Amino acid sequence: MDKSVTINASEHLSSSEKTQLHRAVGASALGNAVEWFDYGIYAYGVTYISAALFPGEAEEAVLFALATFAISFLVRPLGGLFWGPLGDSIGRKSVLAMTILLMAGATVAVGFIPSYSDIGFWAPTLLVFFRMLQGFSTGGEYGGAATFMAEYAPDDQRGFYGSFLEFGTLAGFSFGATLMLLFSFYLGSDAMHDWGWRIPFLIAGPIGLIGMYVRSKMEDTPIFREEMAAVEHRKPPTIGYLTRHFWRPLLVVGGLVVALNVVNYSLLSYMPTYLQRRIGLTDEQALLIPIIGMVFMMLFIPFAGALSDRVGRRPMWKWSLISLFILVAPLYILIGTGFVGAMIGFILLGLLYVPQLATISATFPAMFPTAVRFAGFAIAYNVSTSLFGGTAPMIGSGLISITGNPLMPAFYMMLACLVGLVALRYMPETAGRSLRDDPFARKINRSE
Repeated sequence: MDKSVTINASEHLSSSEKTQLHRAVGASALGNAVEWFDYGIYAYGVTYISAALFPGEAEEAVLFALATFAISFLVRPLGGLFWGPLGDSIGRKSVLAMTILLMAGATVAVGFIPSYSDIGFWAPTLLVFFRMLQGFSTGGEYGGAATFMAEYAPDDQRGFYGSFLEFGTLAGFSFGATLMLLFSFYLGSDAMHDWGWRIPFLIAGPIGLIGMYVRSKMEDTPIFREEMAAVEHRKPPTIGYLTRHFWRPLLVVGGLVVALNVVNYSLLSYMPTYLQRRIGLTDEQALLIPIIGMVFMMLFIPFAGALSDRVGRRPMWKWSLISLFILVAPLYILIGTGFVGAMIGFILLGLLYVPQLATISATFPAMFPTAVRFAGFAIAYNVSTSLFGGTAPMIGSGLISITGNPLMPAFYMMLACLVGLVALRYMPETAGRSLRDDPFARKINRSE
């Protein structure tokens, strides 16, 4: 890594700049935690949600609920297309304040949907609508939060500070999962199926309001304010403009996201259902294992982010992708041996995945210049996530039903890792470099 290219070095930050940086980290991580809190309570409460809002036998209803989980991801590219260019036009913080409120509101609304026995077909219809609304808001939330954090972080510590966005991811997810586990334990199965599953959805309301307040008090990033001052008449980047001039980073980010999110949603979102329905663990055991695994991952994420500032992003991703490709099937076999094996296997899979997870915010925003950073990242990330990430639980469950082989999710993850390795071949190293640079040496024609 060429340290001479570092411009915004951490040792040059004043006390007020460090305070602003820490606030930016907190504001970004909090919004991401709200997003993943919703995923956590949905993934860990899918058995209760399916029984309350869908018709049919348990197996069929769960598959419908997983398909509804995937539907929200199909809307995410539309959110990216809407919020991304808007964030490059009016600013990052304005969009982030809107997306967190919309996302939290839709999550709360799910908790108020009457059961299928009360309103029939309207119950799953309303769930689909609110999940689509969540997907639309999330299409701007994640790309904006990662861009916001990356643009505030010092160039030589972008990996470390950026890792706290993913710390927020796991904190929100594990908090939602823990709530479902605690309510399940104290209320019992009958109360959870009747009304208990709704409570965690309602808790998203005050969390979202706090996040909106914190974000509204932030200033936009210095590098974005520079860009705004440099361009008198600013137009949002169009999809045509992005695909003509930035197709390389769009493809690279999209390919890496295939690996990232197939692993992510198979490991975090689908695993409780897998442990319950395929391995035969109790509801409490199936919820407890991923929670403990995520705590281990949270402990290592900041260290992995800091390490990427020293050795680079590419070595971290390469090690993670190759290790997962080699070990995911044996670890799934270990998971199938019972509670203890599942605990060990999940923890090891999570730690192998951490080098990818910890470096998202440092890696992906740096692929695009400031003028199109929000839009480029949001569109590439969300298109790939909608096709391969959000559908991973449904595909994993469907493949097992078709083949009868409980290792099919592992094989799907292996295939995704191969796609990621191909994309990594074309990814430039950006560790320590200024976000004012274009790593693909593409210049923006401001007249277009």
